[in-house]
Amino acid sequence: MSAPQSKSWPIACLIGALLSSCSSGAQQSKPGSPTDDPLSKIEHIVVIYAENRSFDNLYGLFPGANGIGQASEEAQRQVDHGGSVLPYLPPIWLSGSANPDPAFPARLPNGPFRLDAQPIGIALSQKTRDLVHAFYQNQEQINGGKMNRFAAVSDAGGLTMGYYDGSKLPMWEIAKEFTLADNFFMGAFGGSFLNHFWLVCACTPVFPDPPAERIAHLDASGHLRRAPDSPTSALRGPAAYTASRITPDGYAVLNEQPPYQPSGIPPAAGGDRRLADVSKHPLPPQSFKTIGDTLNAKGVSWAWYAGAWNAAVEEGMRDTHPHQVIYGKGEGSPNFQAHHQPFNYFASYAPGTLERAEHLKDGTDFLAAIEAGTLPQVSFYKPQGKLNEHAGYADVLSGDAHIAELVRKIQASPLWPLTAVIVTYDENGGFWDHAAPPKGDRWGPGVRIPAIVVSPFAKRGHVDHTMYDTTSIIKFITRRFGLEPLPGVRPNAGDLSHAFDFGS
Repeated sequence: MSAPQSKSWPIACLIGALLSSCSSGAQQSKPGSPTDDPLSKIEHIVVIYAENRSFDNLYGLFPGANGIGQASEEAQRQVDHGGSVLPYLPPIWLSGSANPDPAFPARLPNGPFRLDAQPIGIALSQKTRDLVHAFYQNQEQINGGKMNRFAAVSDAGGLTMGYYDGSKLPMWEIAKEFTLADNFFMGAFGGSFLNHFWLVCACTPVFPDPPAERIAHLDASGHLRRAPDSPTSALRGPAAYTASRITPDGYAVLNEQPPYQPSGIPPAAGGDRRLADVSKHPLPPQSFKTIGDTLNAKGVSWAWYAGAWNAAVEEGMRDTHPHQVIYGKGEGSPNFQAHHQPFNYFASYAPGTLERAEHLKDGTDFLAAIEAGTLPQVSFYKPQGKLNEHAGYADVLSGDAHIAELVRKIQASPLWPLTAVIVTYDENGGFWDHAAPPKGDRWGPGVRIPAIVVSPFAKRGHVDHTMYDTTSIIKFITRRFGLEPLPGVRPNAGDLSHAFDFGS
């Protein structure tokens, strides 16, 4: 991918996207692969995309998997900024400060530890604070595959090394029944924003002429520069960094807001209610080819379903929407996350287009389609914030139970005999994992994450050790429906076919 040209956001792009009403062509009836590929037995693919958990954080104790017991001494023993092995883990810092959280013991041994066991005792139903999970920091934590700078780089200190006994989770039981992939890596380094792009287009969004204060400043080794007051040792406080949202050559890698509502940026006063205020610099509309575009070209039905989407769209058209119910973090709020909606960044799916109306749906539509047996051939489902398992604002158990309930509903529906469900996470959420990512490209892959394949065709009671990353999902979809491959998909990543057994 070449570097973006420096230019302003052309208003014609935005106006054209809003006025466009071109359709994706007549829909064909259940189009399939042009060959006798065994994957053609699958008529429905469902991708459920949860949040922010490394493989070791939830499945490090799973029988037969490459778990914490297989971690090398080097990966377990975290090092300080200068490279020396830490005598103990850094304190678990209170969010936004350099003060230790008194709820945690001081001087935890240097290595992974159980969060849900004594002396910590945080149950899967309880929230923890959030941890930094960002593009440049993630690469520094991986440390060339040594996996030993997580604690030093994390703004949560030793919390990064915490993990659970996931056997209490409903999805653990489903993983035991079907196939768990234990060599599946997040598509891109860093956080949710970028990894959602890699799920749908295997691409990194461009931001020509971004605000100067968002541009990353790198040192001679390509690492993000530390702030002048950053502690020299991880034992003295969390590392502090300069801006990290936009690469020096104009790629957006961290939490830019969509140009269309729902967005974390309200509409301009007196402007189009469907748009984010351009003066606040949302990400400009993107034009990369997405998996949705390739599905449309072949007449394959699909939808992106998001929890609380309809309510967020309605609320997004108010001037003060980030402070209202849908975007709030209160107990009654779904806590909708605008930067988890990748198609809302693309001009092809702008407000007013037929593509948006046809393909961007609410989570209630997903439930209704399951029950009626009318899901499209490809479905993506994104849980609302309170049910997505993201540290800081969601617990693990609530989201896991929600996903397991959806899987069981699919199993009980008319769709089940011809369906494949892929349950995975967007990224690691700043939590440690011991498995070094494979060699990739500038953007990833990053840390290992859980992935579970559920289908009548999935291997039973199986742990799949094949190397996958998030782009494997795109590979799987394009292979099944005989679609043109997307250019960013990594050639060394599997296409999930090893998770299935179609018999003779």
